[in-house]
Amino acid sequence: MVEIQTSHVNIPNTELQIPAYLAMPVGEGGYPGIIVIQEIFGVNEHIRDVTERIAKEGYAAIAPAIFHRVAPNFEVGYSPQDLELGRKYKQQTKATELLSDIQAAIDYLKDQPQVRKDGFGCIGFCFGGHVAYLAATLQDIQATASFYGAGITSQTLGGGSPTVTRTPEISGTIYAFFGMEDASIPQTDVDQIEAELKKYQVSHKIFRYAQADHGFFCDRRASYHPEAAADAWEHVKQLFQQHLKEV
Repeated sequence: MVEIQTSHVNIPNTELQIPAYLAMPVGEGGYPGIIVIQEIFGVNEHIRDVTERIAKEGYAAIAPAIFHRVAPNFEVGYSPQDLELGRKYKQQTKATELLSDIQAAIDYLKDQPQVRKDGFGCIGFCFGGHVAYLAATLQDIQATASFYGAGITSQTLGGGSPTVTRTPEISGTIYAFFGMEDASIPQTDVDQIEAELKKYQVSHKIFRYAQADHGFFCDRRASYHPEAAADAWEHVKQLFQQHLKEV
């Protein structure tokens, strides 16, 4: 583990200033950049923790507040009321705006002297897992970790063809993680995602965890599954190491 420094920053995107949480190794750098994409609960304690964990592995990690357009400074816990509110804001997001804001986060990292200018990664959870699949279509993104993203096969954020139809646009490698007990993501959806990735010869791995439910990676949620989370984290580290550091 490396020593890191953290800060709250603003990412410029045309007229917007998007709040974000930045975690960076201490030192002169040459660090690969990782975009961390929130759940519907905002850039909360869990997402900040994940951002720091990634930075400690030697990456410049940034978590933009991707609800900023509809709910500035939104951050909640995991109560039923929090879930209902988060879902409300999720329904107001649009794929085009999300991609624009994630690209702005990439560009922000490119402007930091400690960060490499090529080969970025992203990781997202829940709603952010769906958004990460979208973000994988950006040319700068060479490694994507998508955790239990619901609706990839049936919808896109803001309307239009389902996100899975954009699979041919993915040029990097994507790892997708699912819990077999996740009622929000039928196994037929996972099979369809895997089939599309194979069809278009996208570099990928699909991980299915028995007894794991939605949100299994988050140790603040009742559905936390320590064994699945630990295994998934090792795969995430391998993904980023292989495709972002060993290039």
